[in-house]
Amino acid sequence: MLNLHSITIEYKMKVNNIQSCHLGPEISPEKFIPEHYFLYLLRGSMKAYDGGKHYNMKPGDYFIARKNHLVRYTKYKDHDEFEKIIITLDESFLKQFLERHPYESVTADTNDSFLFIPENRLIKSFIRSLVPYYKGDLELDETFADIKREELLLILLKSQPDLANIFFNFGIIDKINLEEYMNRNFRFNVNLEKFAYLTGRSLSSFKRDFRKIFGTTPGIWLKKKRLEEAYFKISKQNQRPGDVYLEVGFEDLSHFSFVFKKEFGDSPNEVYKASRKNVKVNSIQND
Repeated sequence: MLNLHSITIEYKMKVNNIQSCHLGPEISPEKFIPEHYFLYLLRGSMKAYDGGKHYNMKPGDYFIARKNHLVRYTKYKDHDEFEKIIITLDESFLKQFLERHPYESVTADTNDSFLFIPENRLIKSFIRSLVPYYKGDLELDETFADIKREELLLILLKSQPDLANIFFNFGIIDKINLEEYMNRNFRFNVNLEKFAYLTGRSLSSFKRDFRKIFGTTPGIWLKKKRLEEAYFKISKQNQRPGDVYLEVGFEDLSHFSFVFKKEFGDSPNEVYKASRKNVKVNSIQND
């Protein structure tokens, strides 16, 4: 008689031999996702935000991170360990795959940055099949990398055919609503060329359209918008300046403090101390 419990234990033991592995071109840790990638969390968890939606990933989750999306993510270790399997599905590989396996695609009907993949027998078997090739130094043997990537892609498309609309859309990004996009994504610290690309514009047309809509330059607007957001978080939500500056799109705390004081007359720390004092006063009055 088949013992499902023992099979499950064996599966977990085999997969746990992998700490972290990667197939395909490396993914940059920047906020912009340049290529699609499949990720399976072995240990630890992740939280991500794409300007409009929050995502929570836990051990055992399978998901696709979509190219041409801005995201901010935080990794949480479990007992000082974060283990995952990442498989990059870059455009060059996808075009080669399409030559061997023709698929029709249409425009995707979702704009989510992360697509969760339901667990099924084929994906579990695929993850288990990586173990014999794993060398223990983050990467699988290059001899088998593209073979395993092709196998994964066939499994994903068999279980969710609509993914073809995500993977095989190689067209340029359509021009989108600039005002809506910038108000949703101003917190992401990427350059203007990236913002222009992601809104379907050349840099010159992006700057021209931006001035028509907002009445100022992108640089001035972004700084003011981020400072206003920071002021609200510090003064009204009592958040510490050191926790805020990165979240609203600044890279350097000292530079953030300098431009903040220049804009509002008080330093971030002074605003934070005043907000904490107000909280204490209101607490005493309400008792």
